[in-house]
Amino acid sequence: MTRRFQEDGTVVPVTLVKAGPCTVTQVKTSKNDGYQAIQIGFEKKSKLLKPLQGHLKNLDNPRYLREFRTNNSNQFKRGDQINISIFKEGDVVQVSGVSKGKGFQGVVKRHGFHGSPASHGHKDQLRMPGSIGSSFPEHVRKGKRMAGRMGGLKSTVKNLQIVEVDKKNGQLAIKGAVPGARNQLVLILGEGEDSAAIQENNQVDVSKKGSEKKEEKPNQNSIKEDKKTEEKNK
Repeated sequence: MTRRFQEDGTVVPVTLVKAGPCTVTQVKTSKNDGYQAIQIGFEKKSKLLKPLQGHLKNLDNPRYLREFRTNNSNQFKRGDQINISIFKEGDVVQVSGVSKGKGFQGVVKRHGFHGSPASHGHKDQLRMPGSIGSSFPEHVRKGKRMAGRMGGLKSTVKNLQIVEVDKKNGQLAIKGAVPGARNQLVLILGEGEDSAAIQENNQVDVSKKGSEKKEEKPNQNSIKEDKKTEEKNK
């Protein structure tokens, strides 16, 4: 992490993330694979296993391979490059990664417990969890907040803003902190064409709904009254 100064002099804490270039290593179509997706590779590796050597023939040896579903897989082809130019300053993204592992921790650090008072008969009980259940179930209920392993899980932070796009070094300056330790792989997801297409398909035309007219059914009581008046006239 570092910081950036804006034009008005305010300091913005940012995280520098190396973004790309990523190479399209495989394009999956609904005709051949049953669904549409692209597989991309990132960074380079010195040696690969023989199955991967055949799969990545005539391409750089990527260290990481990830697959992403898309509705427009026909727009990509094997060997295409996805670089940092797809982002711009001011974009709002979400970043997913594996959080830092903190080992076995107590309830004060793991769940934010306040602990017991430090006096009046609470010797060695300052950071203890206290009672963990009543006598009725005679067992600890599932999901009880207790001490245990902390961190090392997939975490996602949303609504992060891109402050700077360094095309020369291939780095993004993202406002705030992102999950994970240094030199760790993260997923940066923004608003792309696929999400816009999904939103367009889910939109409902309100003007058409408002223009529809309901068919008015005749009132049965009025029909009966009309018949009675006709009989009286006869």
